Amino acid sequence: QVQLTESGGGLVQAGGSLRLSCAASGLTSRYAMGWFRQAPGKERQFVGVISWSTITTYYADSVKGRFTISRDNAKNTVYLQMNSLKPEDTAVYYCAAVQSRVVFTTKRSYDYWGQGTQVTVSS
Repeated sequence: QVQLTESGGGLVQAGGSLRLSCAASGLTSRYAMGWFRQAPGKERQFVGVISWSTITTYYADSVKGRFTISRDNAKNTVYLQMNSLKPEDTAVYYCAAVQSRVVFTTKRSYDYWGQGTQVTVSS
């Protein structure tokens, strides 16, 4: 059974930083890991993705230069480092996995999802 568990969310002031973690279990082959977020009343949107090899990372324009995804495959954990946070970054953040060497930016491409962690950025 595949399980993704996010942690590290919380309340931070604008300009601050947070690091989210996503611990994966039960995946039987190499997988790409994406991060998405959903603000109240809005669609879930792509934030970034990292390939299994870590060679490929891709970010939404809204977070490029501020957010960084990394992973430790030995620990089956993926990280989302968020710097220079803005109030508009406030959302529930989800990690999602797809067992593929190719990275994807669309929600429907992912097979497994975590339960989400709340990030709130105050102005």
